[in-house]
Amino acid sequence: MGYLDNSSVTVDAILTLKGRELLAKGGNAFNITQFALGDDEIDYTLWNPNHPLGTNYYGVIIENMPIVEAIPDETQALRYKLITLPKQTQNIPVVTVGNTAITLLAAGDTAAITPNTSNLTGGNSNLGYTAILADSTVADIQVTRALQNSVLPTAPRFIGDNEDAQSVAVAGFEFRVVAKAQYLEDKTTTITIVGNETGGSVTINLTVKKVTAVTTGS
Repeated sequence: MGYLDNSSVTVDAILTLKGRELLAKGGNAFNITQFALGDDEIDYTLWNPNHPLGTNYYGVIIENMPIVEAIPDETQALRYKLITLPKQTQNIPVVTVGNTAITLLAAGDTAAITPNTSNLTGGNSNLGYTAILADSTVADIQVTRALQNSVLPTAPRFIGDNEDAQSVAVAGFEFRVVAKAQYLEDKTTTITIVGNETGGSVTINLTVKKVTAVTTGS
């Protein structure tokens, strides 16, 4: 990762792994029809309404912050997307799940995750939710209720289809997490559920217990 000089207008674009795959297919496979904007690099706590030089300087620190370079991992880039909500919406919709702390005792144990948008009727009813598992060595994340007649702007694809890919994301309406065997110690990670239409999110803490060996007397 690097920083770009913000002394001039800069557009820094990079293809994700999915984008490179589509471009390599040729023809009309690579066809950009949608895009997303985000403000990941902005620290809004730096907005200073008490600046002694007046209103023109409230955001001077923010405006002079460096811009982060584009990166090809969708789980890290554009994590905080700018969204468009109905005109009368006064609050960001809240995404909830049944349990924000899941503990699985053995390999193969499962838990269901059913997100809901609590304060906006029909929120995320079209594009559903994205579930981001921070560490794929702890568990698998699966879609149990897939999107219907809707396609996300990009299909998440990551470092590789192997255990080296630490972060995994899937999109749908309902999910299931499946524990993997942990032989050395209990392992913990997080699952972040993000509303693909409203931008609300919730984080689940996931713990998978260490395998316990059973011994018997001679």
